[in-house]
Amino acid sequence: MVEDDPEISELLTLHFDNNLYALALASTGNEAIEKISAENYDLIILDIQLPGKNGLEICKKLREDNSQTPVLMLTCRGEESDKVLALELGADDYMTKPFGILELLARTRALLRRSDMNYINNEQSANEIIYKDLQIDKNKRKASIKNNRLDLTAKEFDLLLLLASNPGKTFTREELLNKIWGLTFAGYEHTITAHINRLRIKIETNLTYPEYILTSWGTGYRFTE
Repeated sequence: MVEDDPEISELLTLHFDNNLYALALASTGNEAIEKISAENYDLIILDIQLPGKNGLEICKKLREDNSQTPVLMLTCRGEESDKVLALELGADDYMTKPFGILELLARTRALLRRSDMNYINNEQSANEIIYKDLQIDKNKRKASIKNNRLDLTAKEFDLLLLLASNPGKTFTREELLNKIWGLTFAGYEHTITAHINRLRIKIETNLTYPEYILTSWGTGYRFTE
């Protein structure tokens, strides 16, 4: 947990102090970066307003480094633009202060369960998807086009993998948002359009006639059959 308010840190330490959790604390952005670089964590509870690097900068760095650790943003900001930016940078959930402890614990459990299920599903399914010039390696979490590795964010990779794993199946924007980001971000379906556009720029030769990610007009998106 990255939080510079000692009262909140003490409160959450009490509630996470049981056999289910081992809570590590950081009070500045730079301290958080050091600890995240040195250890593997199952979940990061991340405040936005921090001394040094702020929470959005930390989240962006995590995703640029291809870290798949779930991130729960915890902040006093409540504006829609902040929530959208957190989502765009790769946050998995978002809570605004003041918050309820029971809700925070519930969201923590939900993120950990979803992370576990993603790991299990990736282990049990085929390791590689190949279609035309596109290759997706699930274990290494990388994708390439014509043998050139694609520079994808964590959410872009998750979105591409979900679509490519279900060729021909149309997903609505709401379904994609729920599956990739979770129910917390209901109402931000326009973010899916932005991610799809960025994916197409990276993998399609002709944006007017895409080969891989197709639009199901009036419904959503699908991966070609």
